[in-house]
Amino acid sequence: MAILNSLKRIVPTPLRPFAGTVYRYGRSFFSNSIDLSRRTQQEIHYFSQDADVHALPAIAHYWFNTHLVPMLQPFGVSNAHECIRAYLVQLCRSSSDRCDFLSIGSGNAEAEICMGQWLIEQGFNNFSFECLDLNVDLLEQARKRAVESGVANRFSFHPCDVNAWAPERKYDAILALQSLHHVVELEGLLDGVWRGLHEHGYFLSDDMIGRNGHQRWPEALKLVQGVWKQLPAEYRFNRQLRRFEEKYQNWDCSADGFEGIRSQDILRLLMERFHFEFFFVFGNVIDIFIDRAFGHNFDPERQWDRDFIDHVHALDTSHLERGLITPTHMIAAMKKSPVERPLVYKHFTPEFSLRKFRLWRN
Repeated sequence: MAILNSLKRIVPTPLRPFAGTVYRYGRSFFSNSIDLSRRTQQEIHYFSQDADVHALPAIAHYWFNTHLVPMLQPFGVSNAHECIRAYLVQLCRSSSDRCDFLSIGSGNAEAEICMGQWLIEQGFNNFSFECLDLNVDLLEQARKRAVESGVANRFSFHPCDVNAWAPERKYDAILALQSLHHVVELEGLLDGVWRGLHEHGYFLSDDMIGRNGHQRWPEALKLVQGVWKQLPAEYRFNRQLRRFEEKYQNWDCSADGFEGIRSQDILRLLMERFHFEFFFVFGNVIDIFIDRAFGHNFDPERQWDRDFIDHVHALDTSHLERGLITPTHMIAAMKKSPVERPLVYKHFTPEFSLRKFRLWRN
């Protein structure tokens, strides 16, 4: 306010509205810059921690093997990485030249290095992997891992803020493995991906497409709260936030960092730019009970725990299939040109899986 009063004294009256607008824009820009800087440091700190911090609970593996694997098996794969590497081997097999792969937001590149090893084991050596990430500590871990795995000559690692990335050449495949939901400038990044792909290339993604900050939308939150009442007290302790939740708190985890910062925009923006050759979506309510916050409270060795997770999965699936709630996870292979026969699970097309405008007002 003091600055505005000073402006009024020194700026001619006809120019004061313009000066006020410039001041407010500058203040907003500076404030946003500080916030982005703080979030960036929080993000780097979190992902530089020991890997055990990010380990999924045992109950998540029970749910995955019991319920998700059977859903994927008709497509000839049992997880997201098997799906993605199938497209990489397809590119290597059909090319007489080197295939250039790029991974955006690769972190420590564990998945990419494993895929590289697998390609070599299958007899394919005509590929290179370029990995981009903001976190230099994770990239250094990736370099060491590549050397130890014997694939260092196939990999390069580059520090990069993918919010400002622009392609300098074309790639046969661009990967985004659990990275898009950390990106603020999604439109610019996806436009860059489109420009950076060869016409025959694939954009391959495994990501989160639910509400921002991994919150539940009202229609899913109602289901969570209903199931929550069935939980004994000892299951309601939030291991991440170190607090007991008598009633489930719909926490926005994008408040401090970039986790889920624009998750709800991902599917819509992909649909505007790409054509899906493979599209597989799943999960919503079940996420709450198998993820890191509450999942460690469950023990897959206990019958009650397994029965509870099976019950929540059945509830989740029923509401997803009727379109009453929308999926929070996506595995996809996309192209720049139209696809004649896209592969989808049941009736879960991108259009069906997108949360409709009528609901977006909530």
